[in-house]
Amino acid sequence: MISPAKAETLSGLLRERFGETLQDLIYDRGDVTAVLAPDDLLAVAVALRDEPAFSFKLLLDVSGVDYQTYGKADWTTHQATAGGFSRGVSKGVEDAENGAFPARFAVVYHLLSVQNNLRLRLKVFLPSDPPRLPTVSELWPSADWYEREAFDLFGILFEGHPDLRRLLTDYGFIGHPFRKDFPLEGYVEVRYDAEKQRVVYQPVSIENRTLVPRVIRNDVIKGH
Repeated sequence: MISPAKAETLSGLLRERFGETLQDLIYDRGDVTAVLAPDDLLAVAVALRDEPAFSFKLLLDVSGVDYQTYGKADWTTHQATAGGFSRGVSKGVEDAENGAFPARFAVVYHLLSVQNNLRLRLKVFLPSDPPRLPTVSELWPSADWYEREAFDLFGILFEGHPDLRRLLTDYGFIGHPFRKDFPLEGYVEVRYDAEKQRVVYQPVSIENRTLVPRVIRNDVIKGH
């Protein structure tokens, strides 16, 4: 988080240096976010890392985002807050399929400049199918495992990555668990087969259902 004054200064430097290369520049909740096209990522990243005005030497995090059902409600409530149920609906927000976002998938980078005491978030929407963009692991080595995680959980391909393998899921796993079209119960389950004396895979037997949260009423009688 950076102060509004520092955010204004950083935003001015970004606009002056990159101009129309920036698709959008947002300051919200203490963070500056620069939105880029996939083809511009590497050139902008090199400048942000090497130029003294920025000096973003540290990459703190890389994460994928799936906007497929963003803003859709799994249940209807009479009262909710912005910090409430994460799967509830936000008024006026549409999902990616309805054109509210440039693409279904995005990759987000969090950068830190110790020298200038600045933070910056980069966001890149991925219109390609499958979603792909260049790796930044040669610029920031910490991106190695972060990109493997995003590949494993979202199916995002990072071209040029030295070892793009699954990181968290099991050998032979099919699918990407953080995609919003991946069922919560999964496709298969494992159990020990006493007859075969080994662990076996079988179709999942868990019923797919939405868990409705408990609703606390305002008119509950005091003392009960």
